[in-house]
Formats: sequence, C-alpha cells, structure tokens
Amino acid sequence: MDSSAAEKQAHVVCVPYPVQSHIKAMLKMAKLLHSKGLLVTFVNTEFNHKRFLNSGALQSLDSLKSFRFETLPDGLPASEAEATQDLLELSRAVIENNMLPAFQSLLSKLNAGTHKVTSILSDGFMPFAADAAHSLGIPVVLLWTISACGFMGFYQFRNLLERGLIPLKDESYLTNGYLDTTIDWIPGMPDIRLRDLPTAIRTTDPNNFIFNFVMECTQRAINGTSHVLHTYDDLEQELANVISSMFTSVYTIGPQQMLLDQMPPDQEQRLKSIGYSLWKEDSTCLQWLDSKTADSVVYVNFGSITVMSAEQLMEFGWGLANSNCFFIWIIRPDLIMGESEVTLGVEFMDAIKNRGLISSWCAQEDVLNHVSVGGFLTHGGWNSTIESISAGVPMLCWPFLGDQTINCKYLCDQWECGMEIPNDVNRDDMEKLVRLLMDGMEGKRMRNRTLEWKRKAKKACGPDGSSSHNLDKLVLHLKN
Repeated sequence: MDSSAAEKQAHVVCVPYPVQSHIKAMLKMAKLLHSKGLLVTFVNTEFNHKRFLNSGALQSLDSLKSFRFETLPDGLPASEAEATQDLLELSRAVIENNMLPAFQSLLSKLNAGTHKVTSILSDGFMPFAADAAHSLGIPVVLLWTISACGFMGFYQFRNLLERGLIPLKDESYLTNGYLDTTIDWIPGMPDIRLRDLPTAIRTTDPNNFIFNFVMECTQRAINGTSHVLHTYDDLEQELANVISSMFTSVYTIGPQQMLLDQMPPDQEQRLKSIGYSLWKEDSTCLQWLDSKTADSVVYVNFGSITVMSAEQLMEFGWGLANSNCFFIWIIRPDLIMGESEVTLGVEFMDAIKNRGLISSWCAQEDVLNHVSVGGFLTHGGWNSTIESISAGVPMLCWPFLGDQTINCKYLCDQWECGMEIPNDVNRDDMEKLVRLLMDGMEGKRMRNRTLEWKRKAKKACGPDGSSSHNLDKLVLHLKN
C-alpha cells in the first residue's frame, strides 16, 4: 500500500464506558468495523486492560496490525481487585474529565503516525470523547450499548424533572404506590409506569450524581454525527422510528454476534484472539452441559454489576434446589454486598449434588446456545437479554439497576419471552417460577415466542437484512 493510500484508510478510535457489558458490545462493534476494512484503535482504561491480559482475553495480537489497543488512566485509586469498579466513582471520573487530557494526547500521538484518526466511535456515556473529537474536528459516532427502550427511558429524565415527577418527595414514595403512576406522553412508549423507567429516577435528591450524569449524557446525544443502537428493527421498530426522528443518522445494528457470524472464516479466526471477558472463563460448564438432555438446564447469571444480600442468595439457591431442575449458576466472588467471597453451606451443596454446577464466570453466549439450556435466570442487562433472544432461550428476570427495569418490562409485556421475579425474592416463588419456565405451559409459550424473535434477528443479520444494511451504511459514513 503506498503512503497516500495508507493516509486515506479510515481509522476509527473506539472508546467504551469502562465496565464489562459496555466493553463487550464496543469490542463486537469494533470487530464488525474491522471486518469491513477499517483500522481500529480500541481504548481501555489501564485497570481494565490489565484485567483483560490477566483473563487471557487478549492473545497473539501481533498478527493483527490493524486492530490495536491503547490505554488511558481512569484517575481512580490503584486496585488489584478482580471486580467491577464502583459505578459512582467511575462516572465521576468520566464526567470530571479525568480522562480528557490523556485522551487528547493519545489522539495527537495517533495523528502523528501513518494513519490519522478519521472518526471516533464513543460510548454514549463517555461524553469527554465527543469533546475531544469536536476540539480536533473529528466526526464522532455515539454507540448506545443499550436497547432502544433503555435509551428512551434514560432520555426522558429531563422531561420527568421538568414536569415535577422527580425527584421523589421523600423515601415513602418508594413504597406508597407512587412508582405505579402511569406515564402516557413518551413517544413510542405507551403506558409505562414510573417503576419501569431506569432506576436512577428513584431518588429524593435533585443533585443525585448518577441521575444527573445519565441525564447529561443522553441530552448531549445531539452532538453525535450519527448514532448506533444495539438492537434490530423488528424487535423495537416503533421506538427505532421515534429515535430516528429525533437525531440524524440512527442505525439499528444487532444482534452483534449474529452479524459477526456472517464474517468469512479466515477473518473470524484472526479476530478470535480478542476475547471479551474481564474474568477468566471456566470451560467445564460446557462439558457438564454435554451430559444433559435438550432444554433441561436453567442458566443463572446476574451479570457483572448486580449485588445481593446473603439472604437473597440463599432464597435464589433453595428455590433452584427445590425446583428439582438442572442448573448452572455463575457466582462472581463479589456478588454478595460487602463480602469478598460467597458461601452457600454444606447442606445446600449436598442438596444440589449432580443437579447443580456453580462456577465463577463462563463464556455466556456459548452456554446460552448450548442445546441443553432451556431457560435463563437473569438481571435483565441488555447484553444478556439480546444474547438470550438470539439463542431462543426464554427468561426469568430480576432487574437490579439502571435500564434493567425497562428491559424487563418489554421482555415480559411486549416481546412475551420473559417473566419478572418479585424484588423481595423468596424460595417458594422462585421454585414455582423455575418450574413454570422449564415445564409449564407458560414456559412453552415463551420459548416459542423467543424462537420467533430469534428467527427475525437472523433475518435482520442476513445478507438483505436491516441490521446488515445499517452496518454497511455506518461503514460508508465512517469511510467518508
């Protein structure tokens, strides 16, 4: 390649919000862009990059000259923990521009090389990346690693504030039925209750940091030259249309893995050396699943951020044990609030012998796509939800934080492929719900519905599908 051609090759810098789910979605997007001929520089925080190296997710990168990793300091105290950093502190570091000077220096360094930066793909929740892009005249595309309903829920924070619906008057409003107030004025989102909207609205403090952080990030969405939503048209058509009318160039591109599966085998093989996990993955889960019959196993994973009390853990555990179903349960070391390790006791381990497998982390998509898995007990994070839909696996949903509540609402009521678990979980309810999911008529109906959504997702990611066309449009946008 001559130097003038090298100069012109599109070079995108990808900046995820520094937690597991956002990094995974950004990495998949980066791989899709790389497969279409773009040079990629992927920017992790130093803390997360070290965890990637420790988990074995980044191997033999030397063979990928056109997919590079760079790091930024996050400004937080040094930590050796194999755990998600505190979201409040992380968001504060993002918004207080701890990372902006280092990112500007990185862009200057990259621009001094052979391939100048032609665009930035920034997580919508990393506003400093857009600031840096604008200061250098570089176009910025915002990736929202959430559903269209999640984005719309976050985007309404300002309206809720201006209409006086939040902040809550006092703590009693959390329990006195106020959260059941129906909101009927959100475009494309009829009859949503306050409790369905992302959890940051449940505050009595007008200065609540996370609430204001989310509000600022989504209100600044107007600054993006285009937007990517990790969803597909058939799943969220009405909301995708509404969001497209609010901003220029909105691309629904998902499910990401189905699009990656369309890559030529040699390309896919090269990019396999880049994994997605900040934790070491345990492969014994898949061997264990091989010994089970089709649709007989419940997969349980509350994601990378959810925490619970020791009591809640035991209620989930005994509900699973008493259901008599096979299950795989992923229990992170930091799942219990304030505890560094999790113990379930000898009696419980005896009760689940030969029926339950407990592991600390796994390759989730491989597990969900295994023929033995028939149900997923999840927190309802967006990656988990869309991965489960892509695998045709129905869900039990226990939303904990952020957009998980709105995902759960749509999952249960709009898409009809999930059931909600009450927040004050108890073992009897848990046992009944697991049996209903795995053996009941309701479970069968949800499984059929999920398989329908899976078929539509495959169509969207096929050669003539909406997500494939939108990916091509985005690539054209980035190359020009």
